[in-house]
Amino acid sequence: MPKIMDNKKEKFTFIDLFAGIGGFHLAMQKLGGKCVFASELKPDLRKLYKENFNIDCAGDINTIDIEKEIPKHTVLCAGFPCQPFSAAGLGLGFEDTRGTLFFEIERILKEKKPYGFLLENVEGLVNHDEGRTLKIIINHLKQLNYYVS
Repeated sequence: MPKIMDNKKEKFTFIDLFAGIGGFHLAMQKLGGKCVFASELKPDLRKLYKENFNIDCAGDINTIDIEKEIPKHTVLCAGFPCQPFSAAGLGLGFEDTRGTLFFEIERILKEKKPYGFLLENVEGLVNHDEGRTLKIIINHLKQLNYYVS
């Protein structure tokens, strides 16, 4: 098992997917992490992220060449869109293209094999489709040999 923490100022590296305004970034930075890649679809949020963190966010995660564009990292953070799973949205889950963004997370985890990941606790995900959606996500993560809690 790789050692995450040591005595250096930067203790680990992370990527910030569906970065929004940078909530994960702030938390991980406070813990000693260094962001090595960020992605956000919305141009206004990419601009704000650049202003706040001096990092140019990549755009659409579906178009990212994982091997070439995403560096090796210790932790993957993802605030994937909640609309497909929440009561505030239409609840289409994986039938909504935003709902399929989890599979981009899976693709990156499979390719880059970071030590761990943090996924946003999306309201409505636990009960969506009578719990089947969360079960699919957990099964996919376990197939990649990750412990899920």
